[in-house]
Amino acid sequence: MSADHLVLRVIMLGLRGFPNVQGGVETHAEQLCPLLKELGCDVEVIVRSAYMPHDRGDEWHGVRYLRVWCPKISGLETIVHSLFGVLVAAWQRPDVLHIQAIGPALVAPLARLLGLHVVVTHHGPDYDREKWGRFAKIVLHAGEACGMRFSNERIVISQTIRKLVWDKYGLSSSLIPNGVTLPEVPKSTSTLERLGLAPGRYVLMVGRLVPEKRHMDLIQAFANARLDGWKLVFVGASEHPNAYTEALAALAETTTGVIMAGFQCGVALQELYAHAGLFVLPSSHEGLPIALLEALSFGLPAVVSDIPAHLEIGLDDAHYFHVGDVSALTDRLSRFARDPWPSERRERTRTWVAEREDWHSVAERTIGCYRNAIEPRRGGPHAQPSTAPSRIV
Repeated sequence: MSADHLVLRVIMLGLRGFPNVQGGVETHAEQLCPLLKELGCDVEVIVRSAYMPHDRGDEWHGVRYLRVWCPKISGLETIVHSLFGVLVAAWQRPDVLHIQAIGPALVAPLARLLGLHVVVTHHGPDYDREKWGRFAKIVLHAGEACGMRFSNERIVISQTIRKLVWDKYGLSSSLIPNGVTLPEVPKSTSTLERLGLAPGRYVLMVGRLVPEKRHMDLIQAFANARLDGWKLVFVGASEHPNAYTEALAALAETTTGVIMAGFQCGVALQELYAHAGLFVLPSSHEGLPIALLEALSFGLPAVVSDIPAHLEIGLDDAHYFHVGDVSALTDRLSRFARDPWPSERRERTRTWVAEREDWHSVAERTIGCYRNAIEPRRGGPHAQPSTAPSRIV
């Protein structure tokens, strides 16, 4: 029987868990895995037991969990879990082991040695993140090298990462960006009422509380802009509180109008997106930010730093500012607050972003990579066409 007629048994490794677990990789897997199941794959995900207690059940939308312990210690959590996880996968003998991100990809050579077919998704050069020290950066560089060189198939989520893989390793990869699903826009405002927010009168930022997100740039710009009646809302948390989160909390507490909303999900997060006046992401490092795509799917005007991952989205120049330039960010906040987008502009943005990759296409193309990992194609590099849409104005 040909591989096209076989049910593929897939084990995914490299994430904490899902649904409603903070993180871009976690959100990516939350969207992707149920669709892989719908398309006929038998999908199991090796999750971290500290984030996925047994009262959350053993499966979700037909995707089964394999809980594996790891220490909840920054710097050790990922590598220990990945090592234990690859041993579990070797025991389970899936058709494909799909490793998410370059940190967990450090175990790709071991997985191959144990006879597994390995697919690695490169979500971004995590060694560029400001939170990591010298040793952690070395390990992440090694993880990237192992994942790219020892995998049967490589997936990248952006053109920028694809170029990086080619330039550093001379290896081709399949470009499969993060998908977009247009949400139903809720009319309810219960979360806003709980946080003391007025619809259309707050700046929203969604992401983990880590240095590379540059929350403090946004606080300073918000204070400088003096937006009358506006507030600034940070949605997100930190798994490992540290000096950065303490300094951020202290600055937020002493700056008028700043609200630390913590991790939000489900209807609460949808309400915050739906009724925001402006979305901002001032990061110095991103892969292809799902939070930005989600904000655009709600029709929000967005102001983002000019890093390659953001530029690849294709917004008009007015939406960008140079990373770290607080004065320019202040100017952008003032401009967009003075000229709020009408509902027609928001709907046009939703239509525009819907033209990007959808999650069903992401799942179908991912399965194609699985089959190539099992039965490699002959020939040269497998180029994928660019999925960048026309610019939004």
